Amino acid sequence: MNAQQLKNTFKKLYNTEPILVRSPGRINIIGEHTDYNGGFVMPAAIDKAIYVAISKREDDEVHLFSESYQQFDISSIKDLKKSENSWANYILGVADQLKERGYKLGGFNFYIDGDVPLGAGLSSSAAVECATGFALDQLFSLSVPKMDVALIAQKAEQTFAGVNCGIMDQFASVFGKKDQAIMLDCRSMKHIYIPLKLDGYKLLLLNTNVKHKLADSAYNKRRAQCEQGVAWVKEYYPNVNTLRDVDLSMLDTYVKAKDEEVYNKCRFVVKEIGRL
Repeated sequence: MNAQQLKNTFKKLYNTEPILVRSPGRINIIGEHTDYNGGFVMPAAIDKAIYVAISKREDDEVHLFSESYQQFDISSIKDLKKSENSWANYILGVADQLKERGYKLGGFNFYIDGDVPLGAGLSSSAAVECATGFALDQLFSLSVPKMDVALIAQKAEQTFAGVNCGIMDQFASVFGKKDQAIMLDCRSMKHIYIPLKLDGYKLLLLNTNVKHKLADSAYNKRRAQCEQGVAWVKEYYPNVNTLRDVDLSMLDTYVKAKDEEVYNKCRFVVKEIGRL
């Protein structure tokens, strides 16, 4: 992605100079469905990213343009609501969360492009949210802490996009480093970097062109099943709050007989947390 091309396109749209921001997509090496269960994950940022160009407006309007969808979306910073353009909600949701936390925002022009394949499982949505958070932070001199950028992005996806996601995708996009994987404890947010020196090997990403949207997938159902399993165990172990606190014997005793599908989903997560 060429920075000058971004600037040129932005100037054609809005006739003004932008600030440029990028935020990477991610892969997850180990740890599926463990983040929202208080477990561990091991993601890494990738060399594909979402790119944002942004500038202030003199009014309170928010003008968004998506290169991928070739669409404009126009709203007001004073009355942010979900848009009929689903792509815009990942951006508007971040602005809304910043306002919820007391940050002062004005109207802005916004252009978004990128080379993270949409719907390919590389967290293009989290990259959009994190790029938006950084862009608004820079534009309005907000001094938002990096951890808050990730948390705001996560909350935006939950509220405006309707995906009850964990923190992994946004955390990896904000904190990813070159040639490093991240070992993240999703309960405490403590993390360490693990050198990813593959010595002649490569991690290969294959785009199957099978598209998915978490908002339309069984993701929220999976989370609800995990929470149901925790609730059944918690009846006997009050200190249990997530599957991080559960072992296989608890599942065998208190979940298996109630619902085989809930049991299987919970068992996978408990074993995955152990594997991490």
